[in-house]
Amino acid sequence: MTHFKALVVEETGDKQFTRRIKERAVNDLPDGDVLIRVHYSSLNYKDALSASGNRGVTRKYPHTPGIDAAGIVEESRSDSIRIGEEVIVTSYDLGMNTSGGFGQYIRVPTQWIVRLPPNLSLRQSMIFGTAGFTAGMSVSRLRENGIMPDNGEILVTGATGGVGSMSVAILAKLGYSVAAVSGKRDEKAFLTELGAKEIISREEASDTSGRPLLKPRWAGVIDTVGGQILETAVKAAKSDAVITCCGLVASPNLSLTVFPFILRGISLVGIDSQNYPAHPRQVIWQKLASEWRPADLEKMAKEISLEALNENIDLILQGGQKGRVIVRLTE
Repeated sequence: MTHFKALVVEETGDKQFTRRIKERAVNDLPDGDVLIRVHYSSLNYKDALSASGNRGVTRKYPHTPGIDAAGIVEESRSDSIRIGEEVIVTSYDLGMNTSGGFGQYIRVPTQWIVRLPPNLSLRQSMIFGTAGFTAGMSVSRLRENGIMPDNGEILVTGATGGVGSMSVAILAKLGYSVAAVSGKRDEKAFLTELGAKEIISREEASDTSGRPLLKPRWAGVIDTVGGQILETAVKAAKSDAVITCCGLVASPNLSLTVFPFILRGISLVGIDSQNYPAHPRQVIWQKLASEWRPADLEKMAKEISLEALNENIDLILQGGQKGRVIVRLTE
């Protein structure tokens, strides 16, 4: 019986949870078509929620979080996935109610698996992870709806976070003029290096006038936070602008009139990376590995060990994380 290390979150009392590195058995993993030896994972806000006992993310404990994993196939009952292949697993139920990437092994259904694209290492795929994939989906939706660099400025909110920083970098690589919203005043250099042309504070990005429309500015918006910042972006969007929405860290609520939609023809597009179909998922990964790949991808992430996860989970919950954090599972 193969044993492996994993971060295990356990409930010790009423709404009391602990996180520890423990030894687990492969035989205890859920049933699935493919067993993967995880080499790298990444830390996302949803992982931190799961690791803190959030029942909206994870229903039952003990549990191993980690919504991202990249590794090598060790066992396969699938006709399409071979032993020895390098693969990526993100989204679906991984790390939520299925044992996730913060363990050295995962077992998952075939349809959750994406083959690692050429010219991308397992480590680099986790610099992207769910955050990079979500950013890729958001950029794709802008372009599918005709928002190109010559249409005007693109606003990215929550720009120092995983999805936000990846969005800034991908858009800049594709030639867009990007304005980045961040509440971290000391991260201007980081965002400028990613390619942002302008840095906007949260205060500047939050209109409190109550007006239904603002002076039009944005040709497109990638919003990762929701709430008042998203409301303001909608009201300040230009005619026929496209706004993508993928997060709610500021608030899940919106207080808007219909005026931006019926007077300026604005489109508000929801981004659901969790259940995105397999074929277009592979297409976006191919683009991330090639023409959409930021030049300074490696500079966007720090690498930590499994043992360092606990303190970094606390940091992301406190809003102190920037860019991407990748977790090395191999020893």
